[in-house]
Amino acid sequence: MTDFIQNQDDALAPSTRVLRQFRIVFNAVKTHFRQVEREAGVGGAQLWALAVIERQPGIGVTDLARELDIHQSTASNLIKALVERGLVVGAREGLDRRSVALRLLPAGEAVLKSAPMPFAGVLPDALSALDPETLARLEQDLDKLIAALAADEAGAGVPLAQL
Repeated sequence: MTDFIQNQDDALAPSTRVLRQFRIVFNAVKTHFRQVEREAGVGGAQLWALAVIERQPGIGVTDLARELDIHQSTASNLIKALVERGLVVGAREGLDRRSVALRLLPAGEAVLKSAPMPFAGVLPDALSALDPETLARLEQDLDKLIAALAADEAGAGVPLAQL
């Protein structure tokens, strides 16, 4: 930041400065999701799902949900949309005919080739780059913020791209 902006920010209340930081983070995430939609034609969560399926051909919906850290019903809805668009196919394979193995179709591969990185999104990518001590502090501080908001923690399983 320039010195002028930094000096202006120093005069603001700490809560206003932190609010501005959240705006910067949210705008970075939103900008990336718009870029994904524009360049790949799919939403951010769909792109991440495609990348996981490419990396783990034959993955099931339960394991995909675990990889994306979302609820299984959310993963099922993502897969349904990807199947309807002809990007993914689900087939019953192996001894347990109840489970569905997911595989990328050529159209899904083409989407991944056209999509901007990182496939998981800019926020998960940035968080994974932070050192453990910073993540621990951030987690503790965000726990306090969540408590102050009296926020519904069920929202933790909803992909940012769907907010």
